Amino acid sequence: MTRVVMFAGGGTAGHVFPAIATARALQQLEPDLEPVFVGVADRLEGRLVPAAGFRFHAVATPSVPRRPSPRLLTLPGALRRSVAEVTGLLRAEGAVAAVTFGGYVSFPVARGAAKLELPLVIHEQNAVPGLANRLAARWADRIAVSVPGSVVRFRRSERCAVTGNPVREEIAGLDRDALRTGARERFGLRPDRPTLLVFGGSQGARSINRAIVDSYGLWGDMDLQILHATGRATHEVTATAWAKVRESGPGPKVTVVEFIEQMGDAYAAADLVICRAGATSLAELSALGIPSVLVPYPHATADHQTENAQALARAGGAVVVADGDLDGRTLVETCRPILADPDRLSRMSSASKAFGRPDAAANVARLVPALLERGSPR
Repeated sequence: MTRVVMFAGGGTAGHVFPAIATARALQQLEPDLEPVFVGVADRLEGRLVPAAGFRFHAVATPSVPRRPSPRLLTLPGALRRSVAEVTGLLRAEGAVAAVTFGGYVSFPVARGAAKLELPLVIHEQNAVPGLANRLAARWADRIAVSVPGSVVRFRRSERCAVTGNPVREEIAGLDRDALRTGARERFGLRPDRPTLLVFGGSQGARSINRAIVDSYGLWGDMDLQILHATGRATHEVTATAWAKVRESGPGPKVTVVEFIEQMGDAYAAADLVICRAGATSLAELSALGIPSVLVPYPHATADHQTENAQALARAGGAVVVADGDLDGRTLVETCRPILADPDRLSRMSSASKAFGRPDAAANVARLVPALLERGSPR
């Protein structure tokens, strides 16, 4: 007989991708457990979850204003209605457990599971827990964290398990060495030239885009090629800047794209990556053992990207550059010594891979049947 485990994690790829990866791992581990998702229809999960083949319930979930707003007055009532709706779904589905990954939709699922006394697992991707998980932790039977340093941020540290951050199957199983030549050729790059991959998320990172363009004439005689994903929101202005700077003189070979759908190819092509320090990016880089230069987004809640980046840097797999310090010259002075030293690249790659947890999805998934076997501590 199939039993339902309710999953929730929405709003951003950093919540949705780990949730989907864990759901697939749970199916492989316990075929009689069916992951069913709860989310918001017009957010990312509304598209990605059904596309991944899972049942999806759309619910109305309020977001919490970050600044004083009249919406704060309506928030308590909206949250009560959302919790009641989700609790009804849990009953209707006959759910036996719940797993949440952060984002606003996680709160009503966690609260509903607590009301029904269902085993609850929450997963925190970042070094600093988000608001939804800080609230849900009071009801959680197990708290899965990505890095050991997160444990002390939860009051019930004895319920924490260091699992890593689940990554997509197609990334976790990637053979970069076997795919490197073909991947570089698909991006119009030479197969035998050191390759720097630069990206800043789906919308782009303006400071990173400006710095990589400004670095064009500063690499000297270094034999280098750059794959730059500008992001959708900043593509036009960045592509124009690239066209202009290329007219100024010689520099590296550069392939400029708006967005990379197949990140596996981009990772396979890269020797070194420059990017933000979101939890998903770091999990994928470290699962594959890719050295990186990380530029944490300075306005992230509780500066969690800086904490994420420093965790990987302490392990030896990354170098951190503050957003306010980033310009073309700093970028070159940071990246050139790494790219020019194969031994350093190799050491950083090994350190990154040692930090990574490609088995993270299975680690989180195992917590569910373990709780079902022994029953909730509640």
